[in-house]
Amino acid sequence: MKPTITIEYCPKCHWLLRAAYMAQELLTTFEDDLYGITLRPSEIAGRYTISLNDEKLFDRKEQGRFPDIKELKQAVRDKVNPDKNLGHSDAIVK
Repeated sequence: MKPTITIEYCPKCHWLLRAAYMAQELLTTFEDDLYGITLRPSEIAGRYTISLNDEKLFDRKEQGRFPDIKELKQAVRDKVNPDKNLGHSDAIVK
Protein backbone atom coordinates (compact mmCIF):
# COMPACT_ATOMS: atom_id res chain seq x y z
CA MET A 1 0.00 0.00 0.00
CA LYS A 2 1.21 3.50 -0.85
CA PRO A 3 2.06 5.83 2.03
CA THR A 4 -0.12 8.66 3.32
CA ILE A 5 1.18 12.07 4.32
CA THR A 6 -0.46 13.95 7.18
CA ILE A 7 -0.05 17.68 7.59
CA GLU A 8 -1.20 18.77 11.03
CA TYR A 9 -1.62 22.52 11.27
CA CYS A 10 -2.83 25.09 13.78
CA PRO A 11 -6.17 26.51 12.59
CA LYS A 12 -5.98 29.36 15.13
CA CYS A 13 -2.73 30.46 13.46
CA HIS A 14 -4.49 30.41 10.06
CA TRP A 15 -2.07 27.89 8.55
CA LEU A 16 -4.66 26.00 6.49
CA LEU A 17 -3.67 27.75 3.25
CA ARG A 18 0.00 26.90 3.82
CA ALA A 19 -0.92 23.26 4.51
CA ALA A 20 -3.16 23.12 1.41
CA TYR A 21 -0.41 24.61 -0.76
CA MET A 22 2.13 22.05 0.46
CA ALA A 23 -0.40 19.24 -0.05
CA GLN A 24 -1.02 20.40 -3.62
CA GLU A 25 2.69 20.55 -4.39
CA LEU A 26 3.30 17.08 -2.96
CA LEU A 27 0.30 15.54 -4.72
CA THR A 28 1.38 17.05 -8.03
CA THR A 29 4.95 15.80 -7.66
CA PHE A 30 4.18 12.38 -6.16
CA GLU A 31 0.79 11.50 -7.67
CA ASP A 32 1.93 7.95 -8.49
CA ASP A 33 3.79 7.42 -5.20
CA LEU A 34 1.28 8.49 -2.54
CA TYR A 35 -2.05 7.12 -1.41
CA GLY A 36 -3.10 10.58 -0.34
CA ILE A 37 -2.58 13.54 1.94
CA THR A 38 -4.60 14.31 5.04
CA LEU A 39 -4.92 17.85 6.38
CA ARG A 40 -5.58 17.67 10.10
CA PRO A 41 -6.42 20.71 12.25
CA SER A 42 -4.44 20.50 15.47
CA GLU A 43 -5.82 21.08 18.92
CA ILE A 44 -2.34 22.19 20.02
CA ALA A 45 -1.62 25.88 19.36
CA GLY A 46 1.27 26.57 17.00
CA ARG A 47 1.61 23.01 15.74
CA TYR A 48 2.68 22.38 12.14
CA THR A 49 3.98 18.88 11.54
CA ILE A 50 4.33 16.76 8.44
CA SER A 51 4.52 12.99 8.69
CA LEU A 52 4.68 10.07 6.30
CA ASN A 53 2.57 7.29 7.78
CA ASP A 54 3.79 7.45 11.39
CA GLU A 55 7.25 8.90 10.68
CA LYS A 56 7.67 12.60 11.38
CA LEU A 57 9.37 14.39 8.48
CA PHE A 58 9.14 17.94 9.78
CA ASP A 59 8.11 19.76 12.95
CA ARG A 60 7.92 23.55 12.91
CA LYS A 61 8.53 23.85 16.66
CA GLU A 62 11.62 21.61 16.55
CA GLN A 63 13.06 23.34 13.47
CA GLY A 64 12.01 26.86 14.45
CA ARG A 65 10.67 27.49 10.94
CA PHE A 66 8.46 26.12 8.19
CA PRO A 67 9.96 23.81 5.56
CA ASP A 68 10.53 25.22 2.13
CA ILE A 69 8.84 23.20 -0.56
CA LYS A 70 12.13 22.07 -2.12
CA GLU A 71 13.40 20.47 1.09
CA LEU A 72 9.99 18.92 1.75
CA LYS A 73 9.86 17.35 -1.70
CA GLN A 74 13.38 15.98 -1.25
CA ALA A 75 12.48 14.48 2.14
CA VAL A 76 9.36 12.81 0.73
CA ARG A 77 11.22 11.61 -2.37
CA ASP A 78 13.95 10.04 -0.23
CA LYS A 79 11.28 7.97 1.54
CA VAL A 80 8.83 7.05 -1.23
CA ASN A 81 10.85 6.98 -4.46
CA PRO A 82 14.60 7.59 -3.98
CA ASP A 83 15.33 7.34 -7.71
CA LYS A 84 12.80 10.02 -8.69
CA ASN A 85 14.29 13.08 -10.39
CA LEU A 86 12.77 16.26 -8.96
CA GLY A 87 14.06 18.47 -11.76
CA HIS A 88 14.60 22.02 -10.52
CA SER A 89 14.02 20.92 -6.92
CA ASP A 90 17.18 18.81 -7.19
CA ALA A 91 19.29 21.68 -8.52
CA ILE A 92 22.10 22.80 -6.25
CA VAL A 93 21.82 26.44 -5.26
CA LYS A 94 25.11 28.36 -5.39
